[in-house]
Amino acid sequence: MANERLRAVMAAGGWTHADLADVVEVDPKSVERWVNLGRTPRRGTALRAAETLGEDVHALWPQLRQARSARAVSPELVALYEQRADLPVSAFVDLLTQARRQIDVLVYGAVFLHEAYPRLNEMLRERAADGCAIRIAVGDADDANVQQRGREERFGHGIESRCRLALMHYRPLAAERGVEIRTHGTTLYNSLYRADDEILVNAHIWGVNAYAAPVWHLRSSGSGGGGMFGTYADSFEAVWKSARPVEG
Repeated sequence: MANERLRAVMAAGGWTHADLADVVEVDPKSVERWVNLGRTPRRGTALRAAETLGEDVHALWPQLRQARSARAVSPELVALYEQRADLPVSAFVDLLTQARRQIDVLVYGAVFLHEAYPRLNEMLRERAADGCAIRIAVGDADDANVQQRGREERFGHGIESRCRLALMHYRPLAAERGVEIRTHGTTLYNSLYRADDEILVNAHIWGVNAYAAPVWHLRSSGSGGGGMFGTYADSFEAVWKSARPVEG
């Protein structure tokens, strides 16, 4: 079957088989076969021909389009948990305790941390005293996005009270050097718990409470801030910029 797209592009540019063959450094009969028989050149040759003609290589030879192979496991993935409830609270606490440079927490409420580990504030004070920069963003109970989330998770008004309870727990830390507390009203797709180059991501699923949603533990690959870890880290930064500071 002839390659009519290639024929049309060559005709529009005034290219003969011999002209294109000369530039691409192939036999003119090869170009003739590309056009009349629909043959596909090797990828490198096709790229040179497409560049010469000022056309997208995949428009001329769609069969060269290669699907990006999926990786069975990301090198950044440390562990995957079916539900947050599968993790002991110590997994979150140990991660934050090991931080030396920064701790970032993005949640709506996540009061399970204080409920199961009453010493959480004291531990965060200790980390801040050792020079760790701590940023915590909790949900604004009066924001429509937060309230909608409560209805979707069948929490009703419960999520608003949990946001207020979380703020009550964290507010004393706002006066600490190295600790910033903010409230946000973003649509929260994931709760994030970051300690230096590791992060626990609690996914959110419509109609499902966060404790029943998956958690993945990521560790930065250190490749210039990209990858999955970098995506979530950037997400935190975007929310943080829009969040409102809480005074101590």
